[in-house]
Amino acid sequence: MKLFPAIDFLGGRAVRLERGERAKATVFHEHTVELVSELAIADRLHVVDLDGAFGEPRQAALLRSIVAASAVPVEVGGGIRDRATVEEMLEIGVSFVVLGTAAVKDPALVEQLCTAHPARVIVAVDARDGIVSIDGWTKSGNITAIALGQRAAGWGAAALLYTDIARDGVHTGPNIEATAELSRAAGCEVIASGGVSSLDDLARLRDAGIPAAVVGRALYDKRFTVLEALRVARGVA
Repeated sequence: MKLFPAIDFLGGRAVRLERGERAKATVFHEHTVELVSELAIADRLHVVDLDGAFGEPRQAALLRSIVAASAVPVEVGGGIRDRATVEEMLEIGVSFVVLGTAAVKDPALVEQLCTAHPARVIVAVDARDGIVSIDGWTKSGNITAIALGQRAAGWGAAALLYTDIARDGVHTGPNIEATAELSRAAGCEVIASGGVSSLDDLARLRDAGIPAAVVGRALYDKRFTVLEALRVARGVA
């Protein structure tokens, strides 16, 4: 299993939210770029521009700095909802672009982008009780996680990024059953996100056949190190 440490930033500072709620943001580092060398020993960096996700001006300069500083591929999400922004992200040097709300509101566009940029577009499936949430997790997308996953797989998405919102940032463990169910139903690679709080959580995801996992708050809370997580993800611990 591959390991993708998360860097979420808001106003230039590295933060983690609880269940996607802006009011419950914890600042972990004032200078986001300084985290890159510590985290980029894993397989990929998962970066979320929360300013963009909440409809505010995108932190393009910070994203450029993160990409330039990273020795591993970078995937970026957070409010990316149009072709111009996708093209900008790819021009910056981002390896994968994550689209969530756009996949619900403008599926034709996301299908076109999957075709135009093979193996570069990841579709985020962010769900509460099996129903997708959009617009920074503030509204219902009125589609099930499985239905969106199957649709995205049909478009040729590089992968699905599945987050159980209720578990994000609160150390309750990932929803392994729902992640595996989505993978079976969509027939597409699924990246697990949200809730990983222990090395045992990573081991259970690995043993369930999940190919990759995003880990955020547990690293910042020092529940384990990137090296320890990598050993478990790769089955050597």
